[in-house]
Amino acid sequence: MQAVILCGGKGTRLREETEFKPKPMIRVGDQPILWHIQKHFATHGVSDFVLCMGYKAELIRDYFLNYDLNHSDVLLELGTKHVVPLEAGYEEKNWRIWMVDTGQETNTGGRLKRIQKYIQGPTFLATYGDGVADVDIPRLLAFHASHGKLATVTAVRPSSRFGELGLSGDSVTLFAEKPQVREGWINGGFFVFQQEVLDLIEGDEESLELGLLRKLSERDELRAYFHEGFWQCMDTYREMELLQDLWHSGHAPWKTW
Repeated sequence: MQAVILCGGKGTRLREETEFKPKPMIRVGDQPILWHIQKHFATHGVSDFVLCMGYKAELIRDYFLNYDLNHSDVLLELGTKHVVPLEAGYEEKNWRIWMVDTGQETNTGGRLKRIQKYIQGPTFLATYGDGVADVDIPRLLAFHASHGKLATVTAVRPSSRFGELGLSGDSVTLFAEKPQVREGWINGGFFVFQQEVLDLIEGDEESLELGLLRKLSERDELRAYFHEGFWQCMDTYREMELLQDLWHSGHAPWKTW
């Protein structure tokens, strides 16, 4: 099973960080959010990743090409510049990573189309490179297999932008800061697709959301997997700070490894 991760956007709403790096390379703790997403998949046995790169793709490529050296003790023979990684201090040795430059301006659906030739099985996972969750991947895959349709999208309840008040008359009985909303579902990523959906994408300009997913819903080929647990994207500086705070608290809900 492969997991496709969309890593090519410019992340303009996080310009403070993305002026210098692609959004998936923004660090949460001491690792990029992309790594957190991969670790979650790997915990559930999915360690074959296809990265749809674009904006500042070279920084993602350099991170993984130098992964051994940056996560191991190293012997450097200074005169010859010979570098020998010593005992590796990391667990990701079995990851396979397809790093595919899908273009600077390609839309989300077009990026999937461009990696079609690298998809090796009838079914694959896909998600965005800027959101973390504690989605149960085996249950998601089992749900997808059970309905027999071409695609599954994970539906999540977003956090409210505002604090919630519990009231009794004018007395405040509860104050919850940015609670999860109780009604309404949104696209949380963490898709499962049959490979043939890629034939429906017409080109680089096609959006995943307004193109492929809309076509699938019109054909009654899209089902929703309802995830009631943790989910958080990183679209804004405030959301980046939230993820940082959760990680440093030692109780990051998406940390399943």
